[in-house]
Order: sequence, then structure tokens, then C-alpha cells
Amino acid sequence: MKSFRKELHVHTKTRRAFINITPQVSAALAESGIREGLCLVNAMHITASVFINDDESGLHRDFERWLEKLAPEKPHDQYDHNGYEDNADAHLKRTVMGREVIAAVTSGELDFGTWEQIFYGEFDGMRDKRVLVKIIGE
Repeated sequence: MKSFRKELHVHTKTRRAFINITPQVSAALAESGIREGLCLVNAMHITASVFINDDESGLHRDFERWLEKLAPEKPHDQYDHNGYEDNADAHLKRTVMGREVIAAVTSGELDFGTWEQIFYGEFDGMRDKRVLVKIIGE
């Protein structure tokens, strides 16, 4: 069995963003040479997420509104965590959206359903972040 590791780098211009990283993950898969196996993609920061869903802008706005209702950014003093930082809401949003995805690799491709894409969700952006792509298989 082979193993391949690559880090993707993300820097958003906004505090919150949803970025389709499927092309970068697919490129890493091609680079790995692995044809059959599993691909793990995970955010390497506690205020960011990786998830699979549809690449549809209305849905992304729905995520933003829904997450903001669940864990509003402001007022910052509503959270015990906030003190040195003001990102308690980002930690909560990440917990809801998840840390990682695992996708099957079949014939050298991500084995997805019709509309499935991999997204990086940023909830405390405007700084350098990393995403791990780990692929195992033959």
C-alpha cells in the first residue's frame, strides 16, 4: 500500500468563506499516482472545516445564515471563550460543519455522487491556514 501527503494553503480575505477545493484535491490525487484507495481531507485549524456538499451559491448563503443563527459572531462578550481572542463562534461553527471528509478513490478519481464537491469552510479567516490531503491505496 502507498501513502501520499500534501498540504494545501488557504488565505481568505474575509472572516468567513466557503471555498471549493475539489480541483486541488483532485490534483493531489493525480500527483499521488494512487488509483484505488481512500482520500482524507481535513482542516488543520480548529476554526475551519472541510465538508462535502453542492457548489451552489444559494446553498452557501443558506449555510452562512444558518450558522450565524446557531452561533452569532457578535456580541463577542456572549461567549466565555472570548477574551484574548474573539473567535468562539468560529469554534462552534467548525464543530457543526465538521473537521474532515473521506472520499473513495476509484480508477484514480474521487468517487463522488452527481453534485458532490469538497469545500473548505473558513470561520476565522484573514490569515494563513492549511488543509491536509492524505491518500492511501494502490
